[in-house]
Amino acid sequence: MNMNLVPKKVFFTSGVGRHTEYLESFETALRSAGIEKYNLVTVSSILPPHCMIVSKEEGLAELSPGQIVFCVMSRNSADEPSRLITSSIGCAIPKDINTHGYISEHHAFGQTKAAAGKYAEQLARSMYHTWTKEEPIKTVHIARSADVEDELRWTTVLSAAVFVI
Repeated sequence: MNMNLVPKKVFFTSGVGRHTEYLESFETALRSAGIEKYNLVTVSSILPPHCMIVSKEEGLAELSPGQIVFCVMSRNSADEPSRLITSSIGCAIPKDINTHGYISEHHAFGQTKAAAGKYAEQLARSMYHTWTKEEPIKTVHIARSADVEDELRWTTVLSAAVFVI
């Protein structure tokens, strides 16, 4: 039996969640990102050859509740009022679709959404360059940031590259 699990598509999403419980703030961030219905398995940072980047809506339409879904995820949580938290995913897309690209994950405290996104994108570019000695054809990112609002209330941000097999 051939168990080829090379993804054919990937989409990017992000979310923020808040709750008095740490785990439930993560769950609400998953809901915000639209990926709460899946059994998520985090994987490392390779964009497979021939993997098409699709919209979140197109990717979600191909997934079923309860399905095991692979993703590269960045997440960050805090319960310190006024603390800025950020998560981001960067992606370096190869010039040659027969080779693989790179996906980076980054999370930080006190860093803006824009800065975290730019950092993750540059990290993916750098990882790609150290492998190929070339520049990628394109880089993209998704990032999410949030301020922790209240005492005794957790905030979680997440950004993810979600694979469709």
